[in-house]
Amino acid sequence: MFTHQGNAKNLSHDKQIASLLSFVAGLVNVAGFLSVQRLTTNVTGHFAFFIGEVYQFHFANSFIYFFYILCFFLGSFVSSLLVEIMIQKNERFVFVIPTITESFILFSVGLFGTALVENKPNLIAFSLLFAMGLQNSLVTRISDARIRTTHLTGLFTDLGIELSQLFFYRAQEQHDKLVITIWLRLRIIAYFFTGGIAGGVFYVYLELHVLLIPATMLIVSLLYDSIKVKLISWKLQHDTAEK
Repeated sequence: MFTHQGNAKNLSHDKQIASLLSFVAGLVNVAGFLSVQRLTTNVTGHFAFFIGEVYQFHFANSFIYFFYILCFFLGSFVSSLLVEIMIQKNERFVFVIPTITESFILFSVGLFGTALVENKPNLIAFSLLFAMGLQNSLVTRISDARIRTTHLTGLFTDLGIELSQLFFYRAQEQHDKLVITIWLRLRIIAYFFTGGIAGGVFYVYLELHVLLIPATMLIVSLLYDSIKVKLISWKLQHDTAEK
């Protein structure tokens, strides 16, 4: 799913990447909040708190909220930067490095985060916001901006628009395309919700070690993609040789 883009992409790939990354985001969202009581998958709330602290002249606190926003932004920037660099080298695996980077962050927080919860909770929030900014940019590039997975505000907005359009789009082709898009958005919501439930349930037993689950899922997905690409390449070579 990470090795397809552009003309090679289809609905099946969109479903796969949407399911995986929305589940990851839902789990990180709940695990981050339960551990440090911070939003770790989007910055909308942080911006409101930032403005509130500035208004009250609490500049030290406002800086923290500003840095939350900055970390998400930097994650998005670094992800896109890595994608552009990889395009120049090997376009087939253009999304591998950002995904490995996200996995590394989740593994690190999962392994060492528990020791930081008491004294350095902001470091955990900074790390997870960076990882989710990276993921949001990554999935936007993979899906040509069709999919967002780290937060649901825009998703519900788009879903509301598209459901209303069902009453007016009468042409069969337009109607079918709209239905497909609606089901894709509902799929993202469902997997985000499922990831959140899983994060809440397993956090009770694993605490921040629960982040090892999405980190492992990302690595396994990359390995699956790599094996699939090699098998397809081998099959093409074999078929060519037989001809």
